[in-house]
Amino acid sequence: MLRTPVAGRRLEILERLKEPEIHFPGGCGTDGVGADTVAAALGVPSRVAETDLTLLAGIGLLRARRSGDRVLYRRDDMRIAEVAGMFEKGW
Repeated sequence: MLRTPVAGRRLEILERLKEPEIHFPGGCGTDGVGADTVAAALGVPSRVAETDLTLLAGIGLLRARRSGDRVLYRRDDMRIAEVAGMFEKGW
């Protein structure tokens, strides 16, 4: 994930989700941010944002929650810290 051409976008998503109310104004609820909001903020098609968000949720860096017909995403800071710790230890 970290060496692919899209890694920069995925890292940007993680970074922006630290403060979603600033980076996704009007599209951020207390439960998270939808793929359409992320896509608009990054200037990419919704399907691209959905793919990135699904991947990040699949590896545990984001938490996904269904709300009606949308899936909302938010950071899992505990898991992100665990992964960062593994890299620091030379994993």
